[in-house]
Amino acid sequence: MFEFGRDLRKLFAQARESEDLSWLELISVDLLAIEARQQTTDAGRVSCARPHDAWLRAAALWREHARRSGAADSLKRATDAASDAVLHARTADEAARAAVETAQILLMRFDLNGGRSVLDQAAQAVPVSTIACRRQTVAAVTAIHARIRSRQARFSDNPAALIQSAALLDAAIHGLGDGHACDVDDLRMDRAALSLETGVTRRDVNMLDQAGRELQLLVQSASPDYRPLTRARALTLCAAGLSALAALAGDDQAHAQGRAMFDAAADQFTADHSPLDWVAIQIVRAGNPGSIPLALLRQAVALTEGQGLVMGALARDLLNETGIAACRTPGDLEMIETEVRRRLALKPVAALDWAVDQIAMARLAQMRQVLTGADAGQMGLALIEASEVAREHGVDSLAERAEELLNRLAVRA
Repeated sequence: MFEFGRDLRKLFAQARESEDLSWLELISVDLLAIEARQQTTDAGRVSCARPHDAWLRAAALWREHARRSGAADSLKRATDAASDAVLHARTADEAARAAVETAQILLMRFDLNGGRSVLDQAAQAVPVSTIACRRQTVAAVTAIHARIRSRQARFSDNPAALIQSAALLDAAIHGLGDGHACDVDDLRMDRAALSLETGVTRRDVNMLDQAGRELQLLVQSASPDYRPLTRARALTLCAAGLSALAALAGDDQAHAQGRAMFDAAADQFTADHSPLDWVAIQIVRAGNPGSIPLALLRQAVALTEGQGLVMGALARDLLNETGIAACRTPGDLEMIETEVRRRLALKPVAALDWAVDQIAMARLAQMRQVLTGADAGQMGLALIEASEVAREHGVDSLAERAEELLNRLAVRA
């Protein structure tokens, strides 16, 4: 995607020696894998002068590769590198930094694959004591604790948990300061997402305003030439917020602005540069009916197939919904049902993939009832279980789709 001249190569050589990893946004996911492999090799050399720092850097590179590709193998490599960093820790500060990296990897696993138990493991990995640690390390511990708590709050029905987690994110942002651009941006993105979600759910204008201000700062500070992924992620959240507000208010102009922001986010990079970021944009954009071609949904599914990813489950569900809605004959339904049953027969099957296929079977039964008048059958229990699986993995939007379909089937019955 990017052309590298002599001066830019010098810049990258310098960046490789710094702790700030924001430069990784400028390289493709394939080049990122090469960087991670090289760093892993360097960390494992007997001649490595600072093996603890080298292993931490390798873990961070593999974690970033997993974030952009969804590759389970990259998460495993990141975990292995973090374990090596633990083994090479010689001080309390180094041990705490390795523990923070372990927690970050587990948090990334939750973001990619869901699972409350994984989130609990991430919380347990955070260092309890920061005595004899540097200020930067204490700030990093505070930051990862705040990010984990913000996700745990979504599992809670207690409104106070959301407020407390937002306060923790604020404190973490203040503690990190301006020295770690990537970490601060992640915190700001989490805080904006939390404010946006809370604001839309409760129709809270103050929370929506806060999210808007935070995202505006992110977009302004993230140059498309140097921080294309951060900019795209912020634009996607902005567009999602506008689209949600437009739906609540029935505002066509806001819908148009939301579509323009989605397009702007998609223009920041290509699908091969950061596959999961590209898929995320397509999924959120697909929330507006007719706003995404079927071919793009198929591409999103192909990029996430068979990895047990949250993004993959959401993409597959949207593809199923779109394909089933387009069926006009029982034969059309049979073609889709054959594929769904084939996936259900696979062993093992990821829990979220199973939930998506159960939802697809219910949709097929509902459409068959529309086309032929046949009884929709007993899909209630499967939909209830699908909803429970989705909520246990932290994918509330998928759970709500299952529950909405369950209510529709109950009305028809």
